[in-house]
Amino acid sequence: MSKTEIPALTGEGVPLVQEVKQAMAGFVNEFRGLKAEVKTQLQQTEERLTMLDRKSTIAARPHLAASTLDGAPHQKAFDAYVRSGEDDGLRGLEMEAKSLSTAVNSDGGYLVDPQTAEMIKSVLNSTASIRSIASVVNVEANSFDVLVDHTDLGAGWADENTATSETSTPSIDRISIALHELSALPKASQRLLDDSAFDVEGWLAGRIADKFARAEAAAFIAGDGADKPKGILNHAKVDNDVWAWGNLGYVPTGIDGGVDADAIVDVVYALGAQYRVNGSFVMNSKTAGLIRKLKDSDGRFLWSDGLAAGEPARLMGYPVLIAEDMPDAATDSYSIAFGDFQAGYTIAERPDLRVLRDPFSAKPHVLFYATKRVGGDVSDFAAIKLVKFGTA
Repeated sequence: MSKTEIPALTGEGVPLVQEVKQAMAGFVNEFRGLKAEVKTQLQQTEERLTMLDRKSTIAARPHLAASTLDGAPHQKAFDAYVRSGEDDGLRGLEMEAKSLSTAVNSDGGYLVDPQTAEMIKSVLNSTASIRSIASVVNVEANSFDVLVDHTDLGAGWADENTATSETSTPSIDRISIALHELSALPKASQRLLDDSAFDVEGWLAGRIADKFARAEAAAFIAGDGADKPKGILNHAKVDNDVWAWGNLGYVPTGIDGGVDADAIVDVVYALGAQYRVNGSFVMNSKTAGLIRKLKDSDGRFLWSDGLAAGEPARLMGYPVLIAEDMPDAATDSYSIAFGDFQAGYTIAERPDLRVLRDPFSAKPHVLFYATKRVGGDVSDFAAIKLVKFGTA
């Protein structure tokens, strides 16, 4: 190559290098733009997945509404009411509002729907309360009357030539069980209610169930009948040897504050044979700890545990209900009850629950005032006997 050709090649190479640099710069810019676009799309995709996951979590939660249709109008209205107190979900639904007139109150309250009531009822039945062995009736009035024929009809022998004389006629007594209002007042902060991940329905039902279960269990045992059910231990008690209608008969143990096997046998056979068929013992855990140590004259324990899971323990062959509201063993305490509670004690209740939302009284918290009407009383004084931990 000659020296005269070199400048020509050098001059032609300068614009080529510039073009390569410009091309590389353009490629880098395009690559950066593509990278930014991919990153944006990945972020959007991740946000969509997060929202879908949140929606699926909420959808998987149990709801109060009895309807299984997604987005049912009454479910939306109830959920909006619990969270914010708004009732816009019911506007424009005149036909449905008329059919639910018993469920929507003029004061802004909503009756808890049937599925919630059933859930709460199951919790009540599973607690240690005589509700599980008593007679439970649903009423739509302020009281429930039990008619009891506790006297005998007179009869006599006669021959064909002797005139038949008049015999005694049975009398009927009426026991009126008034319904009282049972209430619970749980609360939550508005911020917590606004969080869509918070299970308002489950929380509310759990709080109401716990409150109602403990209040009912105590009242059915020792309630005084003033604004609450009348418990089995709040009636007059007399020695079973002189028992009369209107009183509960008791069998003394003969031991001051104690009990022996003979007292358990005596109370079983103090109850009439017609009631013993469905007889059950009721006592608390401390008393059960004493009773399960008792043995008969042959050295056999009176107490036997259930043969299968979920079966109650048995005392002399009869099931034992552990109700913690029964009194502990003490001088002259009535710590054990035995009887046919299906016949002897009646619980009357209205089947509906009402929940009122109050966002003003305890700001920044929201109060939920839940009410239920229930009553209870002894309906057959011959069907229940008590064990008195005393000498007479």
